[in-house]
Amino acid sequence: MIDFSGILSGLQMAISLEGILFVFIGVFVGTFIGLMPGLGPISAIAIMIPMTYNMDPTIALVMMAGVYYGAIFGGSTSSILLNAPGVAGTVATSFDGYPMAQQGKAGKALAIAAIAAFIGGTVSVVFLMLFAPVLSSVAIQFGPPEYFALMLLGLTAIASLSSGSTIKALMSALLGIMVVTIGIDAQTGTVRFTFGSANLLEGIDFLVIALGIFALAEVCALIINRQKTTFNAKTIGSLKITKEDFKEMVGPMSRQSVLGFIIGVLPGAGATIASFIGYTTEKRFAKNPDEFGKGSIKGLTAPETANNAATSGAFVPLLSLGIPGSGTTAVMLGALLVLNVQPGPLLMTENPTLFWGVIMSMYIGNIFLLILNLPLIPYISKILAIPRPMLISLVVVFCIIGVYSISFSIFDLYVLLAFGVIGYLMRMFQFPAAPFILAFILGGMLEQSFRQAMTISGNDVSIFISNPLSATLLALAAVSFLFPLWQSYRNKKNNNQTLSM
Repeated sequence: MIDFSGILSGLQMAISLEGILFVFIGVFVGTFIGLMPGLGPISAIAIMIPMTYNMDPTIALVMMAGVYYGAIFGGSTSSILLNAPGVAGTVATSFDGYPMAQQGKAGKALAIAAIAAFIGGTVSVVFLMLFAPVLSSVAIQFGPPEYFALMLLGLTAIASLSSGSTIKALMSALLGIMVVTIGIDAQTGTVRFTFGSANLLEGIDFLVIALGIFALAEVCALIINRQKTTFNAKTIGSLKITKEDFKEMVGPMSRQSVLGFIIGVLPGAGATIASFIGYTTEKRFAKNPDEFGKGSIKGLTAPETANNAATSGAFVPLLSLGIPGSGTTAVMLGALLVLNVQPGPLLMTENPTLFWGVIMSMYIGNIFLLILNLPLIPYISKILAIPRPMLISLVVVFCIIGVYSISFSIFDLYVLLAFGVIGYLMRMFQFPAAPFILAFILGGMLEQSFRQAMTISGNDVSIFISNPLSATLLALAAVSFLFPLWQSYRNKKNNNQTLSM
């Protein structure tokens, strides 16, 4: 049942002068935080917490929410222009966004990303308003067996992410799972694969790997192949999106708005997982999956829609259950507790203005983001007109600042360099980077969920098939992994038959 009086009070707050001002501040700061590789919304919101001590809790949360979805919105810019993901949730955006920029279509790529992000964010806010109370009860049904099955389903996307050899994709994924096991085991306290280094006890941060594998690897390629013209830097291209382009965008935007929101609702999933699953599912729907990774409009639209939809979905478990749906909402949970607000099932009835005020402010925030970003595209795109030596230097400096700001550790800079070399070698020997990143993201959650399920069941593996939800997800995972392999085998067989005739 929709609480119309609560929605009205939330709308009054959102359209008040103070509400609009702080929404604008949030999305403006978030957009520029997203542009800077490595910083991310977590750092920005953590810094803002002391500033919100004497603020109205609703206004404070509205501003921090604006920073969150504003950073995801803005993070696509550096992914598209520099192949340096601004935030973790925009890594998948670089798969097709950066190739479009290389083809002289940077303006169009940024326009597509802005529109897809706006649609994903707006549609998910509608879902948030309509289904937040119902979806909060659904999220509770996900225990360790269900999460294990869900993460396994996500990992089966590796077969879709192989841009050629499935064996190389699996080897890349295996390396990602090996890297994620480095550090102290959260359940037993056992030190794993640190080789005696205290710097590895906390593991390796995702953004260090992402910036190394993508940004520094690209820098290596630009330096080594400096005599070759990889793209025309002065050709920014038109911002115009044709009817044909928009037709290609409609399907991914409609599907990924729903899928991204649902993934965002699940505690612990977040925008990063949503963007990868959105990309891989769209690749499977595509009639021509080979175009993905080469500047596909669908390949750019899908992750941008999914990650922005997931940011709104993450507020369902935060506000309705008091459970953070992502790392950023975990920091926001701390901010709420500092402001003496207890999120949970009673929040909607005890403080409807805060609950609905945050939701209604997201409509305004998404409009602000579109108004801010679209007119700035011609100016932002001119990053590509910077001379290549200076551009390479800027990318390296941004990566170093972003990584150092995570933990203020010189050791992380050496790790960044190491993964830059690994990323370049993977590119040289045609090992896809996407399966590595996906396995790193999902591997830790997969292991944790499996071990928790084993503890609950007393090491009885039947727990995964005794529950209908986890059994269904496992069946989908099996089909999802085997179908592309069977399809590839069938295509090869048909090609051989054609050649022999």
